[in-house]
Amino acid sequence: MLLENIKSPADIKSMTAEQLRLLAAEIRGGILKRDSMIGGHVGPNLGFVEATIALHYVFNMPEDRIVFDVSHLIYPHKMLTGRAYGFIDSTRMAEVSGYSSPAESPEYDCFEIGHTSTSVALATGLQKARDILGGKENVVAVIGDGSLSGGEAFEGLDMAAELGTNIIIVVNDNEMSIAENHGGLYRNLQLLRETKGNAELNIFKAMGFDYKYVEQGNNIEALIEAFASVKDTPHPTVVHLHTEKGHGWQPAVDNKEKWHWNMPFDVETGELKPCGGGESAAQILGGWLREEMKRDEKLVCIAAAVPASIGFGPEERREAGAQHVDVGIAEEEAVAMASGMARRGAHPVFSTYATFLQRTYDQIAQDLCVNGNPAVINVVGASIFGMNDFTHICFFDIPMLSHIPNLVYLAPATVEEMIAMEKWAIQQDKYSVALRVPEGEVHHSTEPCDTDYSELNRYKVVRRGSGVALIGLGNFFAKAERVADALKECGIDATVINPRYISGTDEELLESLKADHQLVVTLEDGCVDGGFGERISRFYGPSDMKTMNFGVEKALYDRYDVQQLMRDNKLTDEQIVEEIRSVMNK
Repeated sequence: MLLENIKSPADIKSMTAEQLRLLAAEIRGGILKRDSMIGGHVGPNLGFVEATIALHYVFNMPEDRIVFDVSHLIYPHKMLTGRAYGFIDSTRMAEVSGYSSPAESPEYDCFEIGHTSTSVALATGLQKARDILGGKENVVAVIGDGSLSGGEAFEGLDMAAELGTNIIIVVNDNEMSIAENHGGLYRNLQLLRETKGNAELNIFKAMGFDYKYVEQGNNIEALIEAFASVKDTPHPTVVHLHTEKGHGWQPAVDNKEKWHWNMPFDVETGELKPCGGGESAAQILGGWLREEMKRDEKLVCIAAAVPASIGFGPEERREAGAQHVDVGIAEEEAVAMASGMARRGAHPVFSTYATFLQRTYDQIAQDLCVNGNPAVINVVGASIFGMNDFTHICFFDIPMLSHIPNLVYLAPATVEEMIAMEKWAIQQDKYSVALRVPEGEVHHSTEPCDTDYSELNRYKVVRRGSGVALIGLGNFFAKAERVADALKECGIDATVINPRYISGTDEELLESLKADHQLVVTLEDGCVDGGFGERISRFYGPSDMKTMNFGVEKALYDRYDVQQLMRDNKLTDEQIVEEIRSVMNK
């Protein structure tokens, strides 16, 4: 096996063309083995195998520098830089992440990367520093899978051309984003493909780049020839590759959207392995929105390249028609567009993952909330039960969003409350509203939910006790109920409160607790630093009321185990009960 003997890119430079083709097959096998066992990005990696081999064959890594956008096509690069064990040894897969990571390989991975549209901008930093310091290395940025639709990609291209020195931008054009491409730029990429790179209208040339097109983007010999022709070029250059997403494994070729990323599966059949999945609040919400579209012709659902986050697959998008819009990987555009739509009288709802909303702080604060436009933002995956990769942690949303003036941030505890809040948020016309979509185990309401949330910051007392009050936010409301049950067995009859509003305090209710409570405990499924609990503690600061805030300490956690994370942060039911008892017994 060739792959087992490769410790660095230098090991492939003397290989024959036939050996390189055999190596590509082995790398493809490593991708499928890893993804089929632990899940991961399938199509992007399969489609970029030959290009990665050619890059390492031609350029001199690590002296030359390569930056991968999103880095969800970095598996082949890792296998060629001493980390093949993470793909061919089933006992060591956890040692290697699915993204670029200097923590793993400071020599070959330039940056921690997991978000989109950043590669060219990061590479311009390497480009400028090299020029200032008198270096001679090539700087290569790889971008594709829709990342060119993100604003930072345009900013990076603009600066790379302005600097005017060596930078080689490899555009991996597989005709796809995560789903299909969206945006006017991709019409030009299509034109360039159709004319084999010879169209007079060429966005890259217009911006000041030399340009080279490679039609056979999965042909190693053609790629080696192309990269060799631009190596050491003194000018900013774009190499436009026409590749096939999922290349070499038919299921991923036939259904490119489904196989962008997937859970563990059977390589022979493509069938997913049992993973114990149950109901999903996000998918339930998406189903309700699709039905609501039929009742409300003003309702428009906005996606930013991840429409499947709330169940809008290809058929659902076709059925929605003009009432669904995908802006591509451009969350800032999605928020600003939603604000404009709301101002004009439509009912826009933008749904995306919490980690990607981090890119939109300015648009939420300025374009939306300063203007007070009644758009709705559904924050998906916001939880310790969401994505857990180093760059994709989803539980920093509360400190980010809850302090933006003019934004009402809601935390439903059940799917029925979620639908009630969503319906209110869409129909009202006074507030910009964000809704924290429940994650993890789905909980249902046994009692009717409120239908009007216009009187802001009114918490709901679900159980009335004394001594201890438990305020369980959103996903952790069920935990508050379980803790209350356990405390009752210890002789403590706790009050249980569903706060519902993340972005404000119910001062009247909190003040009333002073009469017969000594301790108020907050439970939140998110970062405790700057979070909901600290808001409650600040209210009680000048008083004799004791407070305890339970959440996750601020840190960057990589591929964490949820149960271990909870134990480390004293978030298990048993730990919370013990902590409360120790305070009450003092």
